[in-house]
Amino acid sequence: MKFTWFWAISKNIRKSVYDPINLFIFGRQFIKMIKVLKSIILVLFVLTTSANLLKANDVHAVSDTVAAKKFNTGELIFGHIKDSYEWHITSIGHTEIGIPLPVILYSQNSGFHVFMSSKFHHGTEEFEGFKIASEGKYQRKVVEVTADGTELRPWDLSITKNVTSLFISILLILLIFISVAKRYRENFDKAPKGLQGWIEPIVLFIRDDIARPSIGNEKYEKYLPYLLTIFFFIFINNVMGLFPFFPGGANLTGDISITLVLATFTFVITSLSGSRDYWVHLVNAPGIPWWLKFPLPLMPIVEIMSVFIKPFVLTIRLFANITAGHIIALGFYSMIFIFGEKSAVAAYGVSVVSITFTVFMSILELLVSFIQAYVFTLLSAIYIGMALENHKAHAEVV
Repeated sequence: MKFTWFWAISKNIRKSVYDPINLFIFGRQFIKMIKVLKSIILVLFVLTTSANLLKANDVHAVSDTVAAKKFNTGELIFGHIKDSYEWHITSIGHTEIGIPLPVILYSQNSGFHVFMSSKFHHGTEEFEGFKIASEGKYQRKVVEVTADGTELRPWDLSITKNVTSLFISILLILLIFISVAKRYRENFDKAPKGLQGWIEPIVLFIRDDIARPSIGNEKYEKYLPYLLTIFFFIFINNVMGLFPFFPGGANLTGDISITLVLATFTFVITSLSGSRDYWVHLVNAPGIPWWLKFPLPLMPIVEIMSVFIKPFVLTIRLFANITAGHIIALGFYSMIFIFGEKSAVAAYGVSVVSITFTVFMSILELLVSFIQAYVFTLLSAIYIGMALENHKAHAEVV
């Protein structure tokens, strides 16, 4: 259903964009968008600064709880970038403020259990024989505690922070594109404005600079809705992850399970769309010396491995780049408390440099958010285009 709205938008743009009047209006709209973008960057700078100060308060609260032991940088960083059973807002002194989320468990011993994560009291208490493990291989996961103290992992269907963020981003995408598609239907002959004026250049960019060159003019329309979907899904979640206050702050695109699912979509579409020549050339690539195919099928092995390496690369690339940005920002914050263990003066001195670099990294992450969405979409389009290529037709043209 979501693909239908993307298709309606791109189809209407395709019909109207080549009209000279519409081109002139579109150019003016694009220039206006660039001017507004400057103001938005300034606003984002202010929001990022305030958000970073809010996160710094969280770091300070964590440091108070571990005052009796040495500050653990790794525990702080991975505690922030990993998934959780509640949506943490901030900490005021020793008081934790957050949004509890549904915990849905199935135990082989006691059946289904449904309750809110607030029953765990931020992981400090047990409830109905379950608790959040503080260490071991199930650290930060809900475990069932048996009578002899053994910790067992139940079937966990909980609505965690990342799952909630996933639902929010999907709802946001639906609201944006339903409203834009509705405006195209009702005001087709009018110049785009408002949200429509912001979305249209991006749709055109993906269509003209990604889909058409990579897939071809004859077949790109079939795959354009998918490419638009993954681009906006990744980009919106990347931007939401930059701000630590609700509804942002979740590291959704830094969760390898999410990036794996996105890469699997591309893999399945590529495999199902592959032409006969694509599959034949995996085992018998043209232009390769026969001794690389027989008796040892070296090149066929490499080609077949590449089919599975491509989605693996998509998975790791997005996961690693997004996670790295969060780790760098939290690493700068941790420097304050690392130096603070030595001297309060050193902590205050390094805090100026630490927060300045963190704000700079946060602004840079805005650009990275777009680049990573672009790279994932571009590689997906290239893989699809490679699978669709008709080598016989190409040979006739040559």
